[in-house]
Amino acid sequence: MSGASRTVPERLLVPALAVAALALTAASVGIGYAPLDLTAAITDAWAGRNTPEALVLLELRLPRAILGLLVGMSLGLAGAAMQGLLRNPLAEPGIVGISGAAALGAVLVFYFGTNLTQLTLPLGGIAGAALATIVLFALAGRGAGTTTLILAGVAINAFAGSATALALNLAPNPYAALEVVFWLMGSLADRSLAHVWLAAPLMAIGWLALLAAAPGLDALTLGEDTATSLGFRLSSLRLWVITGSALAVGTAVAVTGAIGFVGLVVPHLLRRLVGSRPGALLLPSAFGGGVMVLAADIAVRTSGIRPELKLGVVTSIVGAPFLFHLIWRLRRRMT
Repeated sequence: MSGASRTVPERLLVPALAVAALALTAASVGIGYAPLDLTAAITDAWAGRNTPEALVLLELRLPRAILGLLVGMSLGLAGAAMQGLLRNPLAEPGIVGISGAAALGAVLVFYFGTNLTQLTLPLGGIAGAALATIVLFALAGRGAGTTTLILAGVAINAFAGSATALALNLAPNPYAALEVVFWLMGSLADRSLAHVWLAAPLMAIGWLALLAAAPGLDALTLGEDTATSLGFRLSSLRLWVITGSALAVGTAVAVTGAIGFVGLVVPHLLRRLVGSRPGALLLPSAFGGGVMVLAADIAVRTSGIRPELKLGVVTSIVGAPFLFHLIWRLRRRMT
């Protein structure tokens, strides 16, 4: 069967994935460790009554579900854009160092902060992602090629990883180091609506930047020279993708910690359905990422394992074997 015959019209694929993502968001609100009368909770919350049901809904269930959707969409969308930019199915959002720098920013705030609030860590992570973006373009230069961007990302990742390890090594007590390690594993637990209001606007700006790059990513499949001859400036295209990824993924990591492999797995699973067009893959990957993260988080809560598994651990358990399988398939094609 040819690749073209397996394609699914975007007008069908995107709504189907969007409905699935919204359904899992609703399911996530309804699932927890203790029974919750959702009807009573919604009624009390709407009426402004601070009943236990309303507080559980507004302070625990709803923020967790919304963040699961937002973070998944950011990781899936950025992964598809990064694979299109680098023309490599093994690429993922962390390859340019944004994720590692965001994690380092949060760790440094945690390590040196004295009056920590629920938004201090996310703000530190966002600052780390922003600084990494500036450093990335400073190292790579305005007219940087793809290889230079990757090497600059490797350098940023190496520095961020070393600095994070140093912070853990110099932690004043083992409990502080343990808190940092648990945060780095990635989780949606204990997040509030304040995290949602902080993350959502920055993620939305990042999504718009990535979606704006869709025509250029499609042109890039024909080669850099052809894309340039069609009127696309590669330096501007890289700027849109890197900046959009920094805003979307950097904010996601800053709020939830590292949740890996979503940006690798989701675009690869959906690529054949859109005829391998990078631009057409962006929006489906966004909703597909939301589906994957929400499904994994629901699995975490319904597994019965206590203490709760970290979400980043679950996505890694799923993603690592998938990566080995993908590498094996690519190796067989090359031999």
